[in-house]
Amino acid sequence: MERKLNPWLKLALDLGPLLVFFVVNARLGIFWATGTFMGAMVLSLAVSYAISRTVALMPLVTLAFVMIFGGLTLWLQDETFIKVKPTLVYLLFAVILGAGMAFQRPLLKPLLGTMLALSETGWRLLTWRWTGFFLALAVLNEIVWRNVSTDTWVAFKVFGFLPLTLLFAVAQVPLMQRFEQRGKDKQSID
Repeated sequence: MERKLNPWLKLALDLGPLLVFFVVNARLGIFWATGTFMGAMVLSLAVSYAISRTVALMPLVTLAFVMIFGGLTLWLQDETFIKVKPTLVYLLFAVILGAGMAFQRPLLKPLLGTMLALSETGWRLLTWRWTGFFLALAVLNEIVWRNVSTDTWVAFKVFGFLPLTLLFAVAQVPLMQRFEQRGKDKQSID
């Protein structure tokens, strides 16, 4: 039986591993931070599953990338792998959403359709916007990790990407209101 997570617990489970990564990096360096991040991700998803009896696809994909690239970072003692991981995750999300659009299937609809009721135009626009946003995040991660210290990149990963994502999501509210499903599109695109 699937149970809902308390929103505060869900937030703690989502942000906890990143905060662990940040704190451990500040105290012990990127390799210790990577190992504890991997463990914190596994623990976070295990707790989430134990309570709700379900785990969403995106956290599973992220966990797979963390384990692969974190493992390579530790095995080869090369921090490049953990730094490239966000780029590849963002690119994967952009490619998946863009491929869905190439086949006229806005893939955000099955992902968010239980929470949002948008017209088909609204789903297409929202999906294209998120596709572009994920591409922008991938480029931004590449710029940041290649041009700043590891500590600065870790801080940006923790305190930069999340606020940018939240701001972008909030910026989509007018589009979602404009194309809220009530039979037909409230307005058409000019």
